[in-house]
Amino acid sequence: MDYINGVLHFEKFFTVSLAILVLFVGKGLNLRFDLLRNMSIPEPVVGGILFAIFFALLHLVTNISIDFNLENRDFLLIYFFTTIGLSSNFSDIIKGGKPLLILLTITITYMVLQNVIGISVAKLIGIEPLTGLLSGTVSLIGGHGTAIAWAPVFSEKGIEHAIELGIAAATFGLILASLMGGPIASYLINKHDLKPNEEDIQIGVNVGVSYDEAEPKIDYIAFLHAIIAIHVSIMVGYFINLGFEELGLMLPQFVTALFAGILYSTFVMPRLKTRFPWLDWKARNSAMSLIADISLGIFLAMSLMSMQLWVVFYVAGPMLIIIVVQLIFALCFVVFVVFKIMGSNYDAAVIASGFSGISLGSAATAMANMTAVSEKYGASRLAFLVVPLVCAFFMDLANAVLIQSILSIF
Repeated sequence: MDYINGVLHFEKFFTVSLAILVLFVGKGLNLRFDLLRNMSIPEPVVGGILFAIFFALLHLVTNISIDFNLENRDFLLIYFFTTIGLSSNFSDIIKGGKPLLILLTITITYMVLQNVIGISVAKLIGIEPLTGLLSGTVSLIGGHGTAIAWAPVFSEKGIEHAIELGIAAATFGLILASLMGGPIASYLINKHDLKPNEEDIQIGVNVGVSYDEAEPKIDYIAFLHAIIAIHVSIMVGYFINLGFEELGLMLPQFVTALFAGILYSTFVMPRLKTRFPWLDWKARNSAMSLIADISLGIFLAMSLMSMQLWVVFYVAGPMLIIIVVQLIFALCFVVFVVFKIMGSNYDAAVIASGFSGISLGSAATAMANMTAVSEKYGASRLAFLVVPLVCAFFMDLANAVLIQSILSIF
């Protein structure tokens, strides 16, 4: 940890350590205040936003800036999505085929409308239409990574401070997506008196350790087997990713790791159990849930605590109007379109919380929202199957095509 020219730099170890503290504080506050838990606000969101506000106030008072080394953050996301793959198999995907196609269609429709709204509002308030696109799927659905990647293209199109504007929009989106998913699901579940499927209740939560499970049953073999399965899947996913690169298709590492996890769960684990009976593997067990919960929690804590809110508010300007309109549209779309079309049942409510995370945030936000809802109300295997596949694979491809198509018009 170094202090140079008014900037306090946190190296990798200190960043992860602070993120663990942030997650711990968030969990403690959720346990302390029933309101946070009843609204299903994800624990890392509570701690992350609290610390981000603290760092912003520190900057305003002392003019000290905080800079975090986030190199380890992306690996935690890979770790998390690998656990999702390991908790699924191809038979689950076949069963979820129709809901998957429906959700994918809904998502692509929403992406088109989000860009139309962004560009239209930008024209109405008298700023560059491409700033509206930057406040659409580029930064909101795409997140910080997509905003940074496309910023040079927008700069060439004449948008000044494109990278700063993109990061600002992505930051606001991440905060709003983290806060809206849980309350929306809670509202829908309580209003319609929805209950999870009995089969899902017997299996338990797919991700996250429930508050009601004070002492989850985790033994040495189960935990070690989970670690081995995760690392083998990540290594296999790495080589799958190289194969896609040779074909000219660039995919995030966590997508191929998730796919490798599904392969491991479908073809490897059943054979291991047959040959080695002591490996009584249950993919949806407490060990896997705990690893998923911690990796996602620390990832999201790192993402939120590292937000430089003073920079965001400084560069945002008129973009805030676009973000507010996008928020209102997202709320209406989730409640009146996603929930209704996906079946108006408990699974649909959990999917709605995940879609809230996708609509303005990221894949990690979607999973955090669904995890918080599942911890309180019960599991939804369908939600944890279709949402990751849509937001971790198909959505990135569709977004790239959509952004390029719109840019070719301007």
